[in-house]
Amino acid sequence: MDKIYDVIILGGGPAGLSAGLYAGRSRLSTLIIEKGQDGGQIAITDEIENYPGQMVDGESGPELIARMTAQSVKFGAERVSDTIKEVSLEGEVKVLKGEKEEYKGKNVIIATGAHPRPIGCKGEREYLGKGVSYCATCDANFFEDLEVFVVGGGDSAVEEAMYLTKFARKVTVIHRRNELRAAKSIQEKAFANPKLHFMWDSVVEELYGDDILQGMAVKNVKTGETRKIDADPEDGMFGVFGFIGMIPNTKVFEGILHMDERGYIKTDEDMHTNIPGVYAAGDVRVKSLRQVVTASADGAIAAVQVERSLSDYF
Repeated sequence: MDKIYDVIILGGGPAGLSAGLYAGRSRLSTLIIEKGQDGGQIAITDEIENYPGQMVDGESGPELIARMTAQSVKFGAERVSDTIKEVSLEGEVKVLKGEKEEYKGKNVIIATGAHPRPIGCKGEREYLGKGVSYCATCDANFFEDLEVFVVGGGDSAVEEAMYLTKFARKVTVIHRRNELRAAKSIQEKAFANPKLHFMWDSVVEELYGDDILQGMAVKNVKTGETRKIDADPEDGMFGVFGFIGMIPNTKVFEGILHMDERGYIKTDEDMHTNIPGVYAAGDVRVKSLRQVVTASADGAIAAVQVERSLSDYF
């Protein structure tokens, strides 16, 4: 591909599509590269309730993303489906080598996102969005007055478990060790919460049910004993939230961009990375809140920064 784009956007999630919308409206030649379906993690969310301006009665992740995609296309953003395997980001023209093609751009916005570290049990993928979740902020409302289990023992797991007690009837933390890894201050609050319970030295081995999650098998790692836990018949289901970490999709940028110890890309408040002309937006960067609304904002900021760098008016 000989064309040199004003900006190439890696990723078709909320950050990438928002960047494509803003770049396209600024009349920049824009290319969005997405290796799979648009939406990232939100594409597997069955119902969304907390995105400003969405359908008030609720809508699915794919419905919201479809509108975002249509907006970016409306304003001229080109699209290709490819997986980037190698990058050359120094210099005025950035080169991205994919499985199918080579792409060139004056600027690059990295919006490749992150994916939850899986619990690693049988049935996990089958019940994703049907009882299994990795985001309490996104899905807590759907488990109001139901029983919920949280897998993990770190700061995020315990904090999210406490958040879930605002909605669920009972929340049980399942941890493979006999003590939490969370900060002591967080533990004190957790142990004082009457709706929060703990299942020590345990791992989830299997999730099962009909169309929704209705039961699981849990193994005690010390005794080797496995027991089944079924949903209350009156409830008909329960929830399992996995909080054992996120994995940023940044492997191809290792050794090139500045990252934190977990692999998230470091940026300033305007999404600039350590390389001129290279920006990061959304869940892929170091930040305090990873939601659709914050990813979309990141994408807009990055695209405006690109437009300003190419304009004589700023």
